[in-house]
Amino acid sequence: MAEHPRIGFVSLGCPKNLVDSERILTQLRAEGYQLVPSYAEADLVIVNTCGFIDEAVAESLDAIGEALDANGRVLVTGCLGQREAEIRARHPQVLGVTGAHAYEAVMEQVHRHLPAPHDPYLDLLPPQGVKLTPRHYAYLKISEGCNHRCSFCIIPQMRGDLVSRPIGEVLDEAARLVEGGVRELLVVSQDTSAYGVDLKYRLDIHGGRPLETRLKSLARELGQLPAWTRLHYVYPYPHVDELIPLMAEGLILPYLDIPLQHASERVLRAMRRPAASERMLSRIRQWREISPDITLRSTFIVGFPGETEEDFDRLLDFIQEARLDRVGAFAYSPVKGAAANELPGAVPEPVKQDRLARFMEIQAQISRDKLAAQVGRRLTMLIDEVQEERLVGRGPGDAPEVDGQVIVEGAWEGISPGDFIEVEVTGYDDHDLFAEPV
Repeated sequence: MAEHPRIGFVSLGCPKNLVDSERILTQLRAEGYQLVPSYAEADLVIVNTCGFIDEAVAESLDAIGEALDANGRVLVTGCLGQREAEIRARHPQVLGVTGAHAYEAVMEQVHRHLPAPHDPYLDLLPPQGVKLTPRHYAYLKISEGCNHRCSFCIIPQMRGDLVSRPIGEVLDEAARLVEGGVRELLVVSQDTSAYGVDLKYRLDIHGGRPLETRLKSLARELGQLPAWTRLHYVYPYPHVDELIPLMAEGLILPYLDIPLQHASERVLRAMRRPAASERMLSRIRQWREISPDITLRSTFIVGFPGETEEDFDRLLDFIQEARLDRVGAFAYSPVKGAAANELPGAVPEPVKQDRLARFMEIQAQISRDKLAAQVGRRLTMLIDEVQEERLVGRGPGDAPEVDGQVIVEGAWEGISPGDFIEVEVTGYDDHDLFAEPV
């Protein structure tokens, strides 16, 4: 064994899981473990799994098997870890299994099978910790779990009820990240707009000042940092309206990621989601009046059990009227343990796929129209990559990995990832914008 025990790490799933991985890796580095990029180099492999939908479960089980075949010494953590019996039935030789955001339990397993080399208090670690994202942006997780009981979701079963982090702790982490070079903070949780509900919005002290543990307070404080702040997974509670003036003021990015899921009130009730699509359209109009540059992203499920053609037509009407900027859609897929599995009226797979194709055809045209409207406008671009013959980055309306990019052709000197530049949009394709520096 090497002087510094070596650990390989596989991180699967959503940005919330990525933050969990970063915390585990930070602790591993703090304790002197060496992180290696291949199974062959590792003394031990940790697989942080996802268990949200069947495809994610299959991917996680395959990843565990791959690690076992290549290395043989594997610890499993993450959402799928809540289903230990299922993991051990498929892979009985795993060394240990822990659940989601179980950082201490993971480290206990690591210590048991690969002892720590030294005292963490005697070693240096960057103040921002170990990051799995590029240096210039980072996910900032503000809470764990969720209080909702959506019929298609098992997140509360895997991650528990809502547990918000104290606002002072979140702001301290954000400041460390920005001091370490982060230029975009991507605020994530399972239900971002519920932040502080479990704590009854209690006061916390930050910078010598009392602050409510509340999303509006958090957003306003993050807006004082020299970095973009982007909000993800914002459930459409009424108080979300209070965030829009902060966007108009330029404190946080004019960007909302709101998982609406459907527009038929009957389907929304079956999903156990808010059922007021007309009110949602009115709010969207108000948001655009207050912050004309706001970018709205959402996700939808088609083919949910019991969805009729009339329900689907209502969804199509909604997206054509709402004209959202960024949209993801999925054909309903049963999730083991979800209440929706017991609902009557399963939609045949060919019908689901037909509806998905029709939905995406309409939304694709809306997206093209939205991109075309950007031509001739100026925007601030955050550089993600400096390639040999072009710059690749994103504007205020583009979250990493899920939205489009802004591309500037040509070779440019003196520009690095994490820089902001002003550009004018000159063209577009199905997903991306093309621009020139101003």
